[in-house]
Amino acid sequence: MSDKIIDWERVRSDFPVTERLVYLNSAAAGPVARPIAEAAMSFYQDMLASGDARWFEWREQIEEARQNVARLINADPDEIAFTTNTSTGMNLIVDALEGAGEVVSCRLEFPVSTIPWMHRRMAVHFAETPDGCVTAEAIRRAMTKRTAIISISHVQYSNGARADLFEIGRAKGDHWLVVNASQSAGVLPIDVKRMRIDALCATGHKWMCAGYGVGFVYLSRRVMAHAAPRVISWMSVHEPFAMRNDHFTVRADAAARAEVGCPHFAGIFALGRAARYVLDLGPERVAERALALNQHLTRELDRAGWRVLSPPGEARSAETLVAAAEPARVVAHLKARGIAVTEKPEGFRVATHFFNTAGDVARLIAALDEAWAQVV
Repeated sequence: MSDKIIDWERVRSDFPVTERLVYLNSAAAGPVARPIAEAAMSFYQDMLASGDARWFEWREQIEEARQNVARLINADPDEIAFTTNTSTGMNLIVDALEGAGEVVSCRLEFPVSTIPWMHRRMAVHFAETPDGCVTAEAIRRAMTKRTAIISISHVQYSNGARADLFEIGRAKGDHWLVVNASQSAGVLPIDVKRMRIDALCATGHKWMCAGYGVGFVYLSRRVMAHAAPRVISWMSVHEPFAMRNDHFTVRADAAARAEVGCPHFAGIFALGRAARYVLDLGPERVAERALALNQHLTRELDRAGWRVLSPPGEARSAETLVAAAEPARVVAHLKARGIAVTEKPEGFRVATHFFNTAGDVARLIAALDEAWAQVV
């Protein structure tokens, strides 16, 4: 871990949303920072001034963005492709692994981790999660002679439980390990090589703070070699500007499968800048900050009498599920006080990101104390 001292107040000033809201909702949608917004706006400024005169320069910027995202998860750039969201990425993974065997997942999952496999008539077996956590042992117990794929989230959207991907990677055997990283990319360190992840997808609009309409998928070379791409475009071939109609050779990289047609330049520039923003801070430092705030939040909630439903200890992430008898009333009360959280069936979810502060937690607790008699 770097010894550099980070001025978190200066970092916070990059997020204008913090000037008017206590924003504890990055698990739903992260706010965009000024440098990230500027990366997207620069594209439209170019278009305003000169149309597509900078096309080839934009293509070079895309490759810079790809390198940033690859560095963020310790992948090779040719294993990274840009998508519009997690669902697109997951379906690309399913395309590559369709027919490989049955799937192991769990019932806590956001459905994008399960239903695309079912749609292809691939059976999904659910590992037991009695403590609200997906463990390597539970996954091993769910494996059969027919299972070949593990499809799980790094962090569960439902309760904030963090899976130990190092342990699951060691325990996977010859199964393919597929990870939905939408609730971790941008806030928790990911190392696809050391975690033995075969494929991964994520969106840019949550913890990456890159806005809606962009995401990425990691397809290991092993996955890409398993099956040919289902869908290609003129940009998927070697020498696309040769414009040949009588012959083509598909490129072997991940982008050839996913980046069909002209790219969404602005979104990709934003995502690439978001990845660089986290890299500049240091992924370990970002995680340390977000998790420390989450631990502080948990202590304060406990002190104030609110029951935390997220699992304890190493299984915690940067999001916390809190029990409430009338979730809608709690969330409405907090919104009226300028505090953004997510309503859930069991209560409400609070997300602490690196731009948050102990002051944000104090304002949340004060508002909850104020509402206690009404909503508990």
